[in-house]
Amino acid sequence: MSIQWYPGHMDKAKKKIKKRLNLIDVVIELLDARIPLSSRNPDIDEVLKDKKRIIALNKKDLADPQVTKQWLDYFSETAPSLAINSLSGNNVKQIFSLADQLTQEEQAKALERGRKKRDVKLMIVGVPNVGKSQLINQLGNKNKTRTGNRPGVTRGEQWVKLQQGFELLDTPGVLWSKFNDEEAGVRLALCGAIKEGRFDNELLAYKLVQILQESNPERLKERYDLDHLSPDTYQLVADIGKKRGCLQSGGKVDRNRVSKIILKEFDEGKLGRITLEQPPVES
Repeated sequence: MSIQWYPGHMDKAKKKIKKRLNLIDVVIELLDARIPLSSRNPDIDEVLKDKKRIIALNKKDLADPQVTKQWLDYFSETAPSLAINSLSGNNVKQIFSLADQLTQEEQAKALERGRKKRDVKLMIVGVPNVGKSQLINQLGNKNKTRTGNRPGVTRGEQWVKLQQGFELLDTPGVLWSKFNDEEAGVRLALCGAIKEGRFDNELLAYKLVQILQESNPERLKERYDLDHLSPDTYQLVADIGKKRGCLQSGGKVDRNRVSKIILKEFDEGKLGRITLEQPPVES
């Protein structure tokens, strides 16, 4: 299942990020806690290079907490890392203290030269629909930026005045031009980073069910009231469709309808707190 999506405005956004980087003190790299590696844009990593950064795993309420802890241990080896929920605001304010710690040395040198303490300038980067606008609203305690439950809502860039002596440059979500890992494209689509219509709902639902058959079979059985799970994914989706009453005339399963239900319930966390990838294991 090959998924590709790279609108032209994303290439422009990447160039703007690179151009504005010299104005920034700390970058907040926002990742989806369910797919931390797949939602980490390698192009952005190349652009940021050695810029000071904070890694924030968002949507932690949807991810397996034990696996999230493993991911935090993994990322903390290279940058300060934390898990947050940008919708509820949980853990969000810790970003201020982490950014303050990262800039203490520069601020101290400025004070020694007789300069006034200036606002710390932040930039937030991440793939579409990872929760950037929600995070900015939480950091500023205001609703100044547009938000939406679909990728590609933030199309321009804007400075947002935050509390506690911080400013933040908002940027659009940026994907990369080609997914070298086909499964990464699938995971991004499952987690809402790719606009609907760029993939087949049925195939994507089958992929998700296949993943859950192996990793979380009991959750599938419990959620859809199934006595057993068919080893055949095609049949299992049909069984779920029958349980949910997704039937057409003649008793045929409406596979498009049940596929949308499965994808929606995963997105809303109704299938449980699920992480789709594990941290790399060092050999």
